[in-house]
Amino acid sequence: MLPHDARTDLVRGILARLGKFSGLSAERLRHTEIGAAPILELPVVTGYAQREGVSREEAVLPVLRETTRQLPPADRLIADATLALGLLREPPNGDIDPDLLYAANLGARREYLAQQWIPLHTALGVSDTPAAPTVKRLRTTAERAALTALAGLLTAGPVTAAGPPPGTTSTSLPTGRSVTVIGDAVIDHLYRVDTFPAKQSPVDGTFAGLPGGKGLNRAVAAALLGLDVRLVAAVGDDANGRRILDLLADYEVNRDLVKVVPAASTLVTAVVMNHSGEVRLIACRDARVQLLDDDINRPEVRAALAGSAVVVLTFEQPAPIIEQVLAYIRELPERPQVIVCAAPSIAVPQGLYMYLDVVDYLVGSIVELDALLPEVDTDSAADTARRLRGLGVSAVCAVDGFGCTVYSDDDDIVVDHFPQVLKAAVGAAAAFAAALAYRVVQSEDALTAADFVWATAAMIPTQKLGAVSAVFPDVTEVDRIMHLYARGGATTRNTGVTPG
Repeated sequence: MLPHDARTDLVRGILARLGKFSGLSAERLRHTEIGAAPILELPVVTGYAQREGVSREEAVLPVLRETTRQLPPADRLIADATLALGLLREPPNGDIDPDLLYAANLGARREYLAQQWIPLHTALGVSDTPAAPTVKRLRTTAERAALTALAGLLTAGPVTAAGPPPGTTSTSLPTGRSVTVIGDAVIDHLYRVDTFPAKQSPVDGTFAGLPGGKGLNRAVAAALLGLDVRLVAAVGDDANGRRILDLLADYEVNRDLVKVVPAASTLVTAVVMNHSGEVRLIACRDARVQLLDDDINRPEVRAALAGSAVVVLTFEQPAPIIEQVLAYIRELPERPQVIVCAAPSIAVPQGLYMYLDVVDYLVGSIVELDALLPEVDTDSAADTARRLRGLGVSAVCAVDGFGCTVYSDDDDIVVDHFPQVLKAAVGAAAAFAAALAYRVVQSEDALTAADFVWATAAMIPTQKLGAVSAVFPDVTEVDRIMHLYARGGATTRNTGVTPG
């Protein structure tokens, strides 16, 4: 199994960007704005350039062709078509149209690859052909897996002549996952009380210190749904930081992009929870333990954002960092879907307005959504959503009381049939955002009412008092909730809200 580390992810992300449009070529490497230096500096590339007396840019294509031939057939075909390497141009094969397989548009190459999956495997001498991927699966899953396997070979060492036997399949990476979460990872000091204390009236309670944070919770919830998740956050170089990293490893969340700040303590949040699940929060901040401009500009972080199917962003990091992430995503040739969780509220949110056109789904409680419009008094949740959509947001998801109302170009979708047993749950919003990301990754087209019902159902199992990371459901549990309340559903209504 090839190492799946930050270096491999970096090279894979660059390959994915170079595969856009017409694919990879020496000319494009010379003039692209994509930071291709990590590929040009690979020992396997520099060694080939020295041996053959060519430039590093000219060395990349033959090195990639030879390395791609070492991949299992399915990954080989996908990498070949994605990067337009031309491995099947020679010798001619009457069943294969090279002009379509290596078309100037990546979308056209994907369509041909999906349609001609069996003949292409036959051309490689493979009789036991795996199931053909859809174009959606190629875009969100299969290309990522193939390019990561290719990147692993490139970073592992020199190209060798031997390859895997025909008919084998890649086992180096799991499939169906591509989500980057940006937020906080903290230690929650959880105080359980029967009732919130009144003035000068202390109450009895219990205490536990547990890993938490809106970013961490959403990453864990998404990982439990089977997504491939990486978290971008900062922790201190202390026992609490190591505890957070251990928990992420336990839930198979990639930790490579979590910054460990030397000589600093991991952030702590005091969470006071009553018997109904309602909470009061006290956040203890430290300017040292947060993401900085340089962190977002790291090639590994940019590669993760560019290679993700979905980016989930909370408001825990400083507003300039949030703006920088959205600005970078805006410039990508093929953007990931962006889910922004409007919590915690930002004191001065107006700076975000110029970036809201990048947001596909804005998720928050009515109070949190209203806080984004501090200069106006809105008449209703629909009025708030209309104004936010006027600023560029594609869809607004108002999540309250284990229900959800979605405001978009179509009729509003109201999901309010799932019964609740608590007034609130700390993990409900995280479960909704993670489930929404899951449906975006799985969907072939735009989300429908059924997708939002499923995401809302994911909140129901979180109605438990305890460690937040322990209450998130997996796919089977969400499906069970859907089956249990199958007679309910989403309703639509036309409120006269027009697209902004």
